[in-house]
Amino acid sequence: MAEEEFLTDRFLGELTAVGEVDILVGIPTSNNAGTVGQVVTAAQAGLIRYFPRARAVVINADANSRDGTAEAVIGASIESYRALLKAAPLRTMHRLTTSYHPNFGKGGAWHIFAAAADLLRAKACAVFSPDLASFTPEWVDYLVKPVYKEGFDLVAPVYQRPALGGLLIKNIVSPMVQGVYGRSLREPAGTEIGFSGKLASQLLNQQAWQEEAVQLAPELWATTTAVVSNYRIGQSYLGPRVPASKRSLPDVVTSIREVVGALFRFIEMHSSFWTQPKNGEPVPNLGAEYSPAAENVHVQRVQMLQTFRNGVTELASILQSILSPPTLADIRTIASLNDEQFQYPDDLWVKTVYDFEASFHHSVMNRDHLLQALVPLYQGRVGAFVAESQSTEPVSFEQRLEGLSRHYVEALPYLIERWGG
Repeated sequence: MAEEEFLTDRFLGELTAVGEVDILVGIPTSNNAGTVGQVVTAAQAGLIRYFPRARAVVINADANSRDGTAEAVIGASIESYRALLKAAPLRTMHRLTTSYHPNFGKGGAWHIFAAAADLLRAKACAVFSPDLASFTPEWVDYLVKPVYKEGFDLVAPVYQRPALGGLLIKNIVSPMVQGVYGRSLREPAGTEIGFSGKLASQLLNQQAWQEEAVQLAPELWATTTAVVSNYRIGQSYLGPRVPASKRSLPDVVTSIREVVGALFRFIEMHSSFWTQPKNGEPVPNLGAEYSPAAENVHVQRVQMLQTFRNGVTELASILQSILSPPTLADIRTIASLNDEQFQYPDDLWVKTVYDFEASFHHSVMNRDHLLQALVPLYQGRVGAFVAESQSTEPVSFEQRLEGLSRHYVEALPYLIERWGG
């Protein structure tokens, strides 16, 4: 899609007036008037404090909000941070807002950021969520500095999560990225991310913006694209990620459809990369590591296991078309176990996920229906994972996650075989 087809004339004029910049900060919004002002303020304070000599622009890409979000962005002030700033900015800091159709999802905002970065010749970029109570000026430094001053092309976040928080990321997304792409990233779909202007230009020139997966999970797309393009990647510790509003989190069905579905599609798009032998490079950790956050996650294990058993029974014909016969037989075996005996071993779980990926690729059924069939199996896996991990010490828990990732790595030939079958 040509730039003029999704950038308004007004916005193009504003970008032209800005001229070239060193750093671009993007903030995508959708009815975030109550929270975005604080994020914009903290982002500006971070730019002034840590990059006082840099030419910078903060761009808000808004999905046609009706609550005054754009006005909140333009009206944001750095007065609350003035005492923390040692000096005034040495260059003019620009703040722009533009809109896009919400049908394009977050990918629409990312398309704007990539185009703006390309037009403004930005050296470093970062994208931040508009709904963060934990966002501080330091986050700008943590994600932008490695790109702007140290030559990284993508810096993924590492959040301080409770041990049993982010279970979808820990059981599927992160270890599957390591297994398939060969890179160990804690948060490959994290919504706060830094990246180079070079990567932004590559994303802009790809023909994937109309893909639903890109519209739903542009951060994961940027990360996997950086991996297959052999860009320099790091991950930076940010601290806890605390939402500022009480907006309800997506349910497990939506999360699997949007995040896991996007990952499945990107793996399909990048099959020429991961089906060939490769040596995965370690991903540098940037900043000071920290222990898991205080545990405040409550999991309804009994209900999850019942959902798993019901799913194995009620979706029998569907699972038969998705799973290999040995995998399905093993799942039926564990479904017969009582709650005290129940286990969903790592090797079986990895084969389950890889079977779903292969069947997704072969389009054995409607892809949304296939992803929905994964939900009860995931519930069973989480029920078992929680029971095994509740009393585990932090160091042992990290080893547990590393062990799961190794299973994904070692089972990659299984996926390749199923992929071609």
